[in-house]
Amino acid sequence: MALRIVVAEDSLLVREGIERVLSTAPDIEVASSCGDYDAVVAAVEEQGPDVVLTDIKMPPTSTDEGIRLAARLRDSHPNVGVVVLSQFCEPGYALALFEAGSDRRAYLLKERVSDRSALVSAIRSVAAGGSSVDPKVIDLLVRARSGAARSPLAELTAREREVLAEIAQGKSNRAIAESLFLTTRAVEKHINSIFMKLNLGGAEDVSRRVKAALMFLAEARGDHSGGTTTSA
Repeated sequence: MALRIVVAEDSLLVREGIERVLSTAPDIEVASSCGDYDAVVAAVEEQGPDVVLTDIKMPPTSTDEGIRLAARLRDSHPNVGVVVLSQFCEPGYALALFEAGSDRRAYLLKERVSDRSALVSAIRSVAAGGSSVDPKVIDLLVRARSGAARSPLAELTAREREVLAEIAQGKSNRAIAESLFLTTRAVEKHINSIFMKLNLGGAEDVSRRVKAALMFLAEARGDHSGGTTTSA
């Protein structure tokens, strides 16, 4: 059966663009599209979607409606995945989204809307209980965290940073290997090294790895997040 999606975006042009992109995916059906917070809350109740694809800022306040919607659905509809789209590469928003857990949550920059594979992949991932983070956001977090005094991230090699960014997108070891032109065995070695250096353990579940990475990267967010600040 097709995944039922509710799209929430206040810009009509962007909303229509998203619908056109998703219409080319045979396993995705747009059940409803909305332009504000109250409308998307009502659509979730009426349509019972598998995933909500929402802008981070919508009426009535155009501040952080997407983040608040994700938090609300975590309590009221825990099985509904949420993909938050933002034009802002601000780690604080991503950290706020994942504060209560990374399962069934994704944070993508709006520039990914034109990238059908990235958008559809994020939707499928959260629908299946996984998670995804835009690589640009992860890169910003890694760079900021690496600058902190005595940060273990400073010990990562350039290749390990690339692998960490791939992990944070929710990719499997095989997918990482294909993306970085490595063998699966090499990826496994890099991952073992990364988590040893970061003292994060050897969790195998993709969502748990994403959550662990974000939790670590969030340690110094008070100094560099540039957006919403939350407590872990």
